[in-house]
Amino acid sequence: MKKKINKKTLQKVLFYVGRYKIHLFFSIVLAAASVAASLYIPVLAGGAIDTIVGAGRVDFAALMPYLYKIGILALAAGAAQWIMNTLNNRITFRVVRDIRNAAMERIQILPLSYIDSKPAGETVSRVISDADQFADGLLMGFTQLFTGVITILGTLGFMVSVNYKIALVVVVLTPLSLFVARFIAKRTFSMFQLQSKTRGEQTAFVEETVGNGKIVSAFSREEKTLEEFDEINERYEKYSLKAIFFSSLTNPSTRFVNSMVYAAVGLTGALAAVNGSITVGGLSCFLSYANQYTKPFNEISGVIAELQNALACAERLFELVEQTPQTPDAENAAELKNVKGNVEISNVAFSYDKSKELIKDLNLSVESGSRVAIVGPTGCGKTTLVNLLMRFYDVDEGAISVDGVDINAATRRSLRKSYGMVLQDTWLKEGTVKENIAMGRPDASDEEIIAAAKASHAHSFIKRLPQGYDTPISDEASGLSQGQKQLLCIARVMLCLPPMLILDEATSSIDTRTEIRIQKAFSTMMQGRTSFIVAHRLSTIKNADVILVMKDGKIIEQGSHDELMKKQGFYCELYNSRSDATA
Repeated sequence: MKKKINKKTLQKVLFYVGRYKIHLFFSIVLAAASVAASLYIPVLAGGAIDTIVGAGRVDFAALMPYLYKIGILALAAGAAQWIMNTLNNRITFRVVRDIRNAAMERIQILPLSYIDSKPAGETVSRVISDADQFADGLLMGFTQLFTGVITILGTLGFMVSVNYKIALVVVVLTPLSLFVARFIAKRTFSMFQLQSKTRGEQTAFVEETVGNGKIVSAFSREEKTLEEFDEINERYEKYSLKAIFFSSLTNPSTRFVNSMVYAAVGLTGALAAVNGSITVGGLSCFLSYANQYTKPFNEISGVIAELQNALACAERLFELVEQTPQTPDAENAAELKNVKGNVEISNVAFSYDKSKELIKDLNLSVESGSRVAIVGPTGCGKTTLVNLLMRFYDVDEGAISVDGVDINAATRRSLRKSYGMVLQDTWLKEGTVKENIAMGRPDASDEEIIAAAKASHAHSFIKRLPQGYDTPISDEASGLSQGQKQLLCIARVMLCLPPMLILDEATSSIDTRTEIRIQKAFSTMMQGRTSFIVAHRLSTIKNADVILVMKDGKIIEQGSHDELMKKQGFYCELYNSRSDATA
């Protein structure tokens, strides 16, 4: 099975390499030129040795042409090798660039279910660490594999031309080296797979721990975290040592076989020289060829070990690249334009785990401009409903329509541009404050950005930043409080002002005084816009046109605050149980 996977992965790598056929062609030509020049040097060296006509007697007139030719060929071989390495670098890093781009493109269209089910660090490890490891192995393969194979064929041809009988000794013993290298390489691929997989697990754990350092400290999990990291680290050490140990056996094993070949050539050649069937210069040339012939086997054996690691990493990359994407938009998908905000949910059923029912037979009709609050206990399906409205997940049964258009028949882009979302969880991209606010409208003017910031009450703290709206920030190291981050996220929506809004506890990290201001700003923003408000603090949704009370994936009550309180049902019980009900 591993062999099949290895072969398939190699075919995929060759597909990407095949995009650079011209570079590859010239790389092979230059490798051949470099090897040819290097292999002709021993012939010239042998001729130079034969100019020694006796003890202390050298024919210098005959020697000098040999020396000139050797110098010219050495320079030519070096130049060809340098250009070949440059081309190989270009091929390697362009291939890795293409695969990384393919991975990032696939991530953009993967269903949210895949993203939700995988640790972020695991995916990061595939795109960054595995790609780097793959590049190292591929570069070594290009650099040494071509020249190695051509050197073997070239030296074999030269040896046959010098003395075919001695060459036969080399040919008979050489397969031993190939057999040893192949035997070890077959057993190292699975070890490199485990090493690569554990490296991804380690990256995911480090990212999770560093990114949530406050939580780790708050629950005094430092020692436990270290223990868990030690366990992963020890496994990574074990798999790495095994992979490196067994792969490192290849080189000394093949060197031993190659030394046997060299000794056999030396002994056979010495006997031939005594018999007069080969000159001393010819024997020197042959021994040089025997050494050059066996050397590539050592290099190729090392390349094979590196390629095993590279292919293991490539396999993980291709697993990501070939993940099933989300269902694409239909060919004739409609572009939602001039959206009024009439939303219809008809007989919708959905569950993340298809063996466990979550939402079933959900029906809702929302008129344009309505404020719809969604309340209920944890796990009742509030956030799930938002995911379905935005089409982050597709419904299992039923339909959701906007202005009479089934959202499955509309483009995702036009649907999501029709919504403005402010979530409890904030996210800022790396860039300036201005760029973060203008994320939804990159073409917005400075005046519009400032107006949105003022409307969200973010302007005052932005002006206090070192560079104002041009201050660089990021989600991890912005120096901003959680509340300030949330104000920037609110400013984003204020700038876009789409026809529909989704507010998921949008003021959870903001102080009470600012919250009152934001609620007023929201009230202005929601005028004439269909709004879905996921609320935990029930006191913030008294003015909603309709309140949906969800439980176990169903709407069990709906109506205005006063209507639901009069019913003395689940909402009334829920409202009275909240500590903020009278706030």
